[in-house]
Amino acid sequence: MGFICEGDVEKALIESPNFQNLLQRFEIECVKPIINAEGNGNLLPHNIQRHRDNLKDNNAEIVLIITDLDNSTSITSVKNRISPLVDEILIVSVKQVEAWFLADSITMSIICEPEYFFEFPENEVNPFETIRRELLRITGRGYGRYAKLKFADNFIRNGFSIENAANHPNCPSAKYFINKLQSLSRTHS
Repeated sequence: MGFICEGDVEKALIESPNFQNLLQRFEIECVKPIINAEGNGNLLPHNIQRHRDNLKDNNAEIVLIITDLDNSTSITSVKNRISPLVDEILIVSVKQVEAWFLADSITMSIICEPEYFFEFPENEVNPFETIRRELLRITGRGYGRYAKLKFADNFIRNGFSIENAANHPNCPSAKYFINKLQSLSRTHS
């Protein structure tokens, strides 16, 4: 399976040891390179083709594209904009992938101390800003407005897991991602 990521944070998530271990448990091979499209505009059909070709040249049978909903009205509208091919899977995080970090209560609790739970992570218009604000409120420390990759790396070092996010009762896009991977797994088919 090859991966095309909208940006830095998505790529960091896919490259993370926890995610790579998840793929191994599901017996899914991760084809390199993991591609950072550097913005959702680069996921449009006329821009994404070179990335598709690169992964196919490296023997990816399936390509998984991961992007944010951002300000789009629906997942269907994102799917129509990107136009995934038959052998491609589109994963859309609602509203942004940072909502998955907010949904990982285990990692949020490690970073925030004490136990932390955010009820509706996918309702946040800008979950990164919510995390920044919450960390500043709880710990007195935070991240700069443009430090998304630093934030993601810190969460990954502290054990962030897409599985933890998928276990959150109000994070269906992370659960969909895990379910989609399970459906492709040799160990769950």
